[in-house]
Amino acid sequence: MRTMKGPAIFLAQFMGDAPFDTMENACRWMADAGYKGVQVPSDNPACIDLKLAAESRDYCETLKGQCREWGVEITELSTHIQGQLVAVHPAYDTAFDAFAPAQLHGQPQARQEWAVQQVMYAAKASQNLGLDRSVSFPGALVWPFMYPWPQRPAGLVEEGFKELAKRWRPILDFYDECGVDICFEIHPGEDLHDGVTFERFLDEVDGHARCNILYDPSHFILQQLDYLAFIDHYHDPHPHVSCEGCGVPSEWKKWRLWRLSRLGGTARSLPFTRRRSDRFRGHFQQARWLRLRRLGCGRMGMRFETSGGRRTRRRKVRIGSHHPSHRQGL
Repeated sequence: MRTMKGPAIFLAQFMGDAPFDTMENACRWMADAGYKGVQVPSDNPACIDLKLAAESRDYCETLKGQCREWGVEITELSTHIQGQLVAVHPAYDTAFDAFAPAQLHGQPQARQEWAVQQVMYAAKASQNLGLDRSVSFPGALVWPFMYPWPQRPAGLVEEGFKELAKRWRPILDFYDECGVDICFEIHPGEDLHDGVTFERFLDEVDGHARCNILYDPSHFILQQLDYLAFIDHYHDPHPHVSCEGCGVPSEWKKWRLWRLSRLGGTARSLPFTRRRSDRFRGHFQQARWLRLRRLGCGRMGMRFETSGGRRTRRRKVRIGSHHPSHRQGL
């Protein structure tokens, strides 16, 4: 903890209208807000010319110097968008076309080749910027089959992860040549969305040294994962932790909805214990009018109030404006 620096912030979720219309304005605003570093979205030309950064050390030195003048350091380059396009399930082709240049729409193979080149540019650009890690998404080939109906056939998951590894292995090797780690964000919607799926992928790439985890606890909460135990297990001297040996109970490291310890088998029913099932059923019966609502930033939560009149036991959700104090239990 003594060597930890920060805080830093991911610019992708802010870039757009002023004061986040240019890299300079965004960095100055973040510095004034107390941030020390910025994670740069490599797909946004307002932030960085990725191809030029991969080809020119002078450009990178200039960009680094400008960021220092604006009050922040570049912590990592992000290829979340391009990494997602490395492995797109055909069911999502139309939706993910929006993340690629217009001339590549309707051309899945060309889009994938473009994405691979972009991710490799990020490796070289990171090297030129003096960064030793980059962050990304792995994409999703198996995700649609995590809880399917009808049940997935035997061998489908294994085949999907082998294909995912086949696409990423050359990229990981290139990152190794550049001396840069690639850290995959564990995230629902991605094939790597918990500890079990990350370990499966790591096995498929033969424990590649450049394959690491980007840890974001907000996505763990939504999956009922123990985000503290996750750190205890996947700890490492640097913040983007690599996967080491096991030997601990796996309950906390898999998404309980999917029972991913049986990834290679057929889908199973919801894994509620009797006690948890009774509590779940009881709460649902009592809260007959229960509904879910979104609380800012895509989070979900529930808030109750007792209705008036005779039916005092019946509870309903009060829909109100978002306020941080409303995040009960999150």
